[in-house]
Amino acid sequence: MSPSAKASNGLISTLSPATQAIHADDHLNRAEDVAPAMHVSTTFRYASKPEDLVPAKDLDIDTFDKHIYSRHTAPNTTRLEALLSTLLHAHALTYTSGLAALHAALVFLNPARIAIGDGYHGSHGVIGLHQKISGMQKLDLNCAAEELHEGDVILLETPLNPTGEAYEIAKYAEKAHSRGAYLLVDATFGPPGLQDPFAHGADVVMHSGTKYLGGHSDMLCGVLAVKRKDWYRKLAYERTYLGSVLGSLEGWLGVRSLRTLELRVQRQSQNAEKLVTWLDGLLRPEKATNGDASQSSGNSEVVRAVVENIAHASLQHEDKSWLQKQMPNGYGPVFAIWMKNESLARAFPSKLQLFHHATSLGGVESLIEWRTMSDTTVDTRLLRVSVGVESWEDLRDDILAAFKALDSEQHSKS
Repeated sequence: MSPSAKASNGLISTLSPATQAIHADDHLNRAEDVAPAMHVSTTFRYASKPEDLVPAKDLDIDTFDKHIYSRHTAPNTTRLEALLSTLLHAHALTYTSGLAALHAALVFLNPARIAIGDGYHGSHGVIGLHQKISGMQKLDLNCAAEELHEGDVILLETPLNPTGEAYEIAKYAEKAHSRGAYLLVDATFGPPGLQDPFAHGADVVMHSGTKYLGGHSDMLCGVLAVKRKDWYRKLAYERTYLGSVLGSLEGWLGVRSLRTLELRVQRQSQNAEKLVTWLDGLLRPEKATNGDASQSSGNSEVVRAVVENIAHASLQHEDKSWLQKQMPNGYGPVFAIWMKNESLARAFPSKLQLFHHATSLGGVESLIEWRTMSDTTVDTRLLRVSVGVESWEDLRDDILAAFKALDSEQHSKS
């Protein structure tokens, strides 16, 4: 065993998350490679000595060490799960996508009722399938506690897709637990480094790992994490038969991505907060930061001519008492812009130079989406902004130039 592997076994729980993301899988090193190897095999040889053979009933999934067939476990995906388990402070399992992870959670919990609010339309699609199969009833997120019963689920997405607004996890945990129900938190927009839902009462945490855990717009992945080992083992057992195990390439990409998770998400969140503060100052000049030339009265007039409103957790000033505890390192890298009309929302992405007009989010590059392109349920004036790791000043200047181009076109038509 290498020195780093020995250190991993004894010290990993005492290290900072940034260090854990580099070393929490050291104990799985089996070669001299510094970078983890890519394993493409779907099946694995049993021990050559009869006395070393371990029957399936005696295998322990917690060891991340013995592999039989890749629909059960494989080296790259279990290495990723070892890292995630440390960073999420729970037992983590990976799936083929975020929606596959949500489906697996609902199969496992099998609630008669689920309370959910606005948010990702894909989650509502999965719930619709379960309603079709089991008759599960869908309740409003803010339904009376008395409408929930033992074994039911509250699905809380925070921060929220597509607006980036945050909800108080502890409040919904108390509500669920008062009725014997469970709180499932979709923390995709608040990854490790920004938010720990378990610290505020979550029973299950899910992520679309495609987004910030992956961080490079090149892998599909879903994650479930639970504190209870019996739940973890049953979820792993059921995953085998759901068939939604993550591929080895995605497992390898995920390990690569988690190495820089904290660096990425905190930089992205800081960029987003600066952009939101700047935009809010232009929409509401009385809040403008003194000394910022980009917040001149002329720029404010341009922005107010084309923008109706913006939303982001950092603007929830009345909620800061709990929000600063829930998200102490930043309020998330996604925010929303409502333009004055649908035509402006349709045109705005084409005026930008540094933002890709595309769906999804979480990558190192900044994205913007006229959200109605992929979600039929939203206001057609809404733009979702996913902020990357670029210089925030460059992104600010690009956004301002695009607003000016729109305003100029409006004047030319009038």
